[in-house]
Parts: sequence; C-alpha cells; structure tokens
Amino acid sequence: METRKASVGTELAAIGAQLRRERQRRGLSLEALSSRAGVSFGLISQLERGLGNPTYAALRSLAEALDLSLPALLSESEPKQDAVVRAGERRQLPMLEEQPESQRVVRELLTPTTRSALQVIRSTLPPGFTNEGKAFRHLGTECVTVESGVLTVMHGDRRVELTEGDSMTYVCSKPHWWANTTDTPCVVIGAVTPFE
Repeated sequence: METRKASVGTELAAIGAQLRRERQRRGLSLEALSSRAGVSFGLISQLERGLGNPTYAALRSLAEALDLSLPALLSESEPKQDAVVRAGERRQLPMLEEQPESQRVVRELLTPTTRSALQVIRSTLPPGFTNEGKAFRHLGTECVTVESGVLTVMHGDRRVELTEGDSMTYVCSKPHWWANTTDTPCVVIGAVTPFE
C-alpha cells in the first residue's frame, strides 16, 4: 500500500511539474490559467506542488486552456539531445484576442515544446505595452536580453531601463512586470529555468 501511495505521489509531482512548465512557457500566471480553465486557483497551486487529488475534468480543462491534449499534459517525454527549432517552425504561444492591440505580445518559443528545465522565448512587445496591473510571480530564474528597442523591467521595487544588447537576470518569486513605453516595438529574448 505504501509503495502504491509513493508511486501516485511521484506521478502527481510529475504532472504538477509539467503543468507549471507549460503554464510558464505560455507566460500565464496562476490567476490567468485559473480564469482561462475555470479551475480554482487553489487546485492549480496544489497540483503544481505535487499535492491534491485533481479530477479528470479538472485536468482536461487545464490541458485545453494550455492548448494541449490531455496525454501531452500527462506526458513525461524528455527532449531530444540535439533538438533544432527552425526559424520558420517556431511555436507561437497563444495570445488573448480580446486584448487591445497595444497589449498583444507575440511570443515565439525558441526551445523545443517537449519538457525541459530551460525555456527560451522571443517576445515582440508593441508600442505602449505594459502588464503593470498583472505582475507575475512564480518559481524560477529569468534572464532577459533586449534585441531591439527599450524595455522597462519592474522587479519588486526596482525599476530598470534596458536598451539594445542589455541583459537582466532576476528571481521570479518576486513580483515583476515589463513595459514598452516607446513608440516602436521592443524585441526581447527571455530564458527561464524552474530553479532559483
């Protein structure tokens, strides 16, 4: 009986880790995923920590909200050693169509879509973009490099202006948000790992 409990715990932890990776890969906060999936914030938080007892319906709703099949959410497949993502084959992460034009960030996944401890995303922020009212806070470490334009990063109480070629690395457990206060697009390469 104890062996079965341990096995279930291990499987639940793997599902929770996969859910967290896929959520972060899409740039969604816990609140945003909860709203999109119609699943409680508490259940998602518990699941990402390898706890709880999610129903089939809850798991299916979470998978659909992440634009995944349920088997893909439950998959434990490892990335290939030499995975190549061609420029024309990048996966574009979903954006909320109801957002105004100035808030529609184009996010391209530069790393493979299979599970990995590293995620790299190329984000194009339109002029006037800000997610100040929706600061992110999650586990992990992020490094951002400005490819073009000017990026404002607010990390806790610290405000930093980054220009072309500048980079910043920060822990994600502290609330953070970005803004493009200029009248030209800003292109940012961001790398995230689940470790702090």
